[in-house]
Amino acid sequence: MDPFTITQTEQLNERILRGARLSIPQLIKQAIEAHDIRHMEDGERYYDVENDILKRKQFMYVNDQKVEDPDKPNNRIPHAWHKLLVDQKVNYLLGNPVNFIADDEVLTLKINEYLGERWDDAAIDIGTAVSNKGQEWLHPYIDENGDFDFLIIPAEQSIPIWEDEREKRLKAFIRYYEDGDTTVAEYHTETEVTFYRSFNGEFALDDLVEVNPIGHFRVYKQEETLEYGWGKVPFIRFLNNSRKKTDLQFYKQIIDAWDRRVSDNQNNFDEIQELIYILKNYEGENLGEFMRNLKQYKAINVAGDGGVETMTAETPMSSIQIHMDNLRESLFTQGQGVDVSTDKFGQSPSGVALEFLYRLLDLKASALERKWRPALQELIWFLCEYLDIKGEGRFDYRSVDFVFKKRRIRNDLETANIAQVSLGTISRKTIVSNHPWVADESQEQLRIDEEAGTMVSLGEDDE
Repeated sequence: MDPFTITQTEQLNERILRGARLSIPQLIKQAIEAHDIRHMEDGERYYDVENDILKRKQFMYVNDQKVEDPDKPNNRIPHAWHKLLVDQKVNYLLGNPVNFIADDEVLTLKINEYLGERWDDAAIDIGTAVSNKGQEWLHPYIDENGDFDFLIIPAEQSIPIWEDEREKRLKAFIRYYEDGDTTVAEYHTETEVTFYRSFNGEFALDDLVEVNPIGHFRVYKQEETLEYGWGKVPFIRFLNNSRKKTDLQFYKQIIDAWDRRVSDNQNNFDEIQELIYILKNYEGENLGEFMRNLKQYKAINVAGDGGVETMTAETPMSSIQIHMDNLRESLFTQGQGVDVSTDKFGQSPSGVALEFLYRLLDLKASALERKWRPALQELIWFLCEYLDIKGEGRFDYRSVDFVFKKRRIRNDLETANIAQVSLGTISRKTIVSNHPWVADESQEQLRIDEEAGTMVSLGEDDE
């Protein structure tokens, strides 16, 4: 399938937008049948180093028929290039926690309280997933204890239904998964979720669910239980790029070529260990008999001036090395990664050289950051709604900024000096959030305030 053509799922969304009359069970069935997850599965496989080379077989011809050759060397050596490039990008952009900075410091504290370490850890998982699958989904919800929480929903289980072709606001969302011999489908709207289950290939309301449909969350008032909805479909899409493509789609063939070349090299080495026999006037019926006599008697029969010579094949190592070097360079170029083994910049590259070395990775990571900002803003919207519902305050979700601290190799002294000379030019909050030694901006600001208070107290004591 052409990776840049419209998918069946997108075609189904177009039908819905044009007003096609489908019942919810019919819509669910058609959406699941149209959901193409092949590229997602490829990305996951290659991240787990389950490359296509592992499926390769060796063949030979017997009586003009192609059959599998069980005796021919068949080394199948996969390489973790995809995992390397994905981990590089994800840890470069998300290895340092994303700082959430709100105009209202109370909101900043609330974000750290409710998201905190769990979000920092989840961000790595989502970043890896979107790289492998092109997109991933996050489901914010209020748990049974009344606490704000979120759940990562695999993209292969997720089918969005959009209000229009701009794909800005969800009209509904289908999540489906296998449960024994049946398929369970959740149909989420802005106010509730309805559960369906497949019976003989057709979907119907799930009788195993006690309350169906059910609101997004419940509010208990005295002896009354009220169900409410968020007012939005509670699913947030995290994208890998504007085309929703996996990283693997841009360099899979290069990895496959590398795997084949290395595996073929090993096959050649295995075969070279065996001598090639050149027979002259051999008195025998076939080559199988020749090999049996050679192994059993260490001798063979020849006629007249007959004899046996041996030769070995040579592998063109210089040509192979040039080919492998070209593949490696293409892989890091197409994959937009950093080849840490390069010696082009010497042992201690300058700051400018490091900028050049990281230029492609920075380009790819910046594109990911740009696609994540709307998703993070959506997450903060749900958190602010929760805080309002719980009576912890009303906050503007649009007042929150997100600071990504990329983990490139850099000269910390240069960065610290820039921060020092920037005092008075930019805000102290911006300087602290971008300082190379600061892992948590809000905690560092608290320490600064504490030290400032201590210094004031000491000054007062001196008086």
